Amino acid sequence: MPADERRLVSGPDWLFAVALIAAGTAISALSISEIRANKPQQQLAQATQPSSPSEQQKKDAEPESTTGTARPTTPAPEPARPDADAQKQGAQPALPPAPAEKIAPPIKEK
Repeated sequence: MPADERRLVSGPDWLFAVALIAAGTAISALSISEIRANKPQQQLAQATQPSSPSEQQKKDAEPESTTGTARPTTPAPEPARPDADAQKQGAQPALPPAPAEKIAPPIKEK
């Protein structure tokens, strides 16, 4: 029977349980008060305004791109594979040759 299997909790067990709960609550309260005591007042960082470039710096800057993109046009990008004339002159490709595609035989339907 379930009633026979119930074990009554004795007084010292209740006292121990209450002591553990009280100790946990006290430790939590002390930790929170310590965190609040050591927390500095909230401070905000303020960034400085960027200085505007002088006229001389504007003149020395690279010219605007005529294509409308932000990518610089100098130096011109080089192809990964040099043309045949450049390869004859000794230019090496930037990338290794691509592997040949492997083609499997067609799948036979059952």
